[in-house]
Amino acid sequence: MPASVVAPDFAGPRERVARALDALCDRALPTIGGPVGDAMRYAIIGEGKRLRAVLVMLTYDACGGAGDVAPLAAAVEVVHAYSLVHDDLPCMDDDELRRGRPTVHKAFGVATATAAGMAMVPLAARAAWEAVESLGLNRETGAEIVRVLMRASGAGGMIGGQLLDLEGEGQHLSYDQLERVHRCKTGALIEASVEIGARAAQAPPDRLAALGRYGRCIGLAFQIADDVLDVTATSDELGKTAGKDIAFQKSTYPALLGVDGAVARAEALVDEGCTALAAAGILTPALEATARYMVARRS
Repeated sequence: MPASVVAPDFAGPRERVARALDALCDRALPTIGGPVGDAMRYAIIGEGKRLRAVLVMLTYDACGGAGDVAPLAAAVEVVHAYSLVHDDLPCMDDDELRRGRPTVHKAFGVATATAAGMAMVPLAARAAWEAVESLGLNRETGAEIVRVLMRASGAGGMIGGQLLDLEGEGQHLSYDQLERVHRCKTGALIEASVEIGARAAQAPPDRLAALGRYGRCIGLAFQIADDVLDVTATSDELGKTAGKDIAFQKSTYPALLGVDGAVARAEALVDEGCTALAAAGILTPALEATARYMVARRS
């Protein structure tokens, strides 16, 4: 990590999200039970950066939110956890390591992992609705928040992006094609995290627009950084298998732009997103530090 970039202190927000996830699992998973319930808990409670959940909380705070938004942030994290379960399946990226431990299908079997991932999407919707009710938001705002979360997880977001990613294996995608893949597969949920935090704080339209631009920029920057790490970091650093992009003959930003060019593009996107927030008067130190960390991280 460059000396000029200081890793943000996520300890407090991550602990709040961890408690919310524990409470959600204790409340909801006993009704599922069996191997599927165990696999869901394994996926949801596993260690992670909780970056999307943290973005919900930081954006909520930046927009003047005063309630406990951690349960809503936890709902976003459940969607992210589901995406990792399915992304690792043999029919997808076929990975055996995630966050430094066996992937869900290696620990519980492919069928159980597939079912667990599917069950996590309605669980996230339920958790989000319970959270907006606990925040005292009106039904219209609550419905919009759930809609944003489900849109990011569906065909117009992660699922659609994953399909485009699979279709692009072994092909030489253009920059525009590659950007389309990753704005859906990776960027959609990051952008949604920012929007959800803002909507939960009932931010006005001008702030929503600025935060939307910030979310789109950092979502794509995050994926570019992931592509760079896949060719520059070790499996121990990543907590997952390095070099997968080359193995699957995927088009990547380093392949198109070179490593230095890809890093420069990611940094330019972060600058663009932070500039949008500054113009709207809501660029907090935490939001800027988080955006810059997303590019400078080593895992």
